[in-house]
Amino acid sequence: MSGGVKRIPRPMNYRHAFHAGNFADVHKHAVLAWILTYLRQKPAPFRVIDTHAGQGRYDLFSRDASRGGEWRDGIGLVWKLRAECRARHEFVAPYLDVVSQFNPSDELRIYPGSPLISATLLRPQDRLIACELEPRAATKLAAALGGERRAKVVAIDGWTALGAYVPPKERRGLVLVDPPFEDPDEFQRLADRLAAAYRKWPGGIYLAWYPIKEPKQPDALLRQVRRFAGAKVLRSELILPEPRRPAGLLGSGLLLINPPFTLEPQLRRFLPVLGEWLSVAAAAARTVG
Repeated sequence: MSGGVKRIPRPMNYRHAFHAGNFADVHKHAVLAWILTYLRQKPAPFRVIDTHAGQGRYDLFSRDASRGGEWRDGIGLVWKLRAECRARHEFVAPYLDVVSQFNPSDELRIYPGSPLISATLLRPQDRLIACELEPRAATKLAAALGGERRAKVVAIDGWTALGAYVPPKERRGLVLVDPPFEDPDEFQRLADRLAAAYRKWPGGIYLAWYPIKEPKQPDALLRQVRRFAGAKVLRSELILPEPRRPAGLLGSGLLLINPPFTLEPQLRRFLPVLGEWLSVAAAAARTVG
């Protein structure tokens, strides 16, 4: 793991800890864990590039996480039903296995963010680059990953990282793009940066998360990505029956480029079940190819 890294301070309002373990994290991280498990099926090494990694490890009883309590309507609900979840759908097993490693007792207290989920699923030959610009979060991330030699923490802007670290030398792997969506042009930036990265590494798997507040921006994002990636695009959305805070959030969206061929049928079966677990029976859980 990388130690001293030059830091570029920049004020940011978004803090992962406020939202750790919420319904969107369950959606996103269940898919992430499944893809990494899929990549492990072949012996060739792979690399994970996490462009907006956050602090990695979240205490759900901390002041930040308790402030909104969003995890109670996310991983909190799934954790209570975890035995049923495993029995009803194998898709969620890799995700729950990782969360369980950080919570060996029945009490749910620690939530692993995307870099810890990735690090847990790495094999000796695999590598992780976790990028986080905010200084305090980057410091916590380095501590959370400890002496993990397969992981490197880099204090760099995530959008810069998206272009700087592709293609990896392994030529196999996953890029996770999970920006804070603080700026009004974030959807357009996501489309532009994905296009640039795809030109450099057309064979990589790209997993991008976005908030759903209205349908126009996600629809436009899908159209733009299809222009350069063609049919190799999958959109997965979990839509809530009524808005949730912050800022009238209607749902969680994932856009995938080069998804594993077995992912779409798995998601079509899994998302309705996930909607039940999250107590949103009226939700529309869907995949759109």
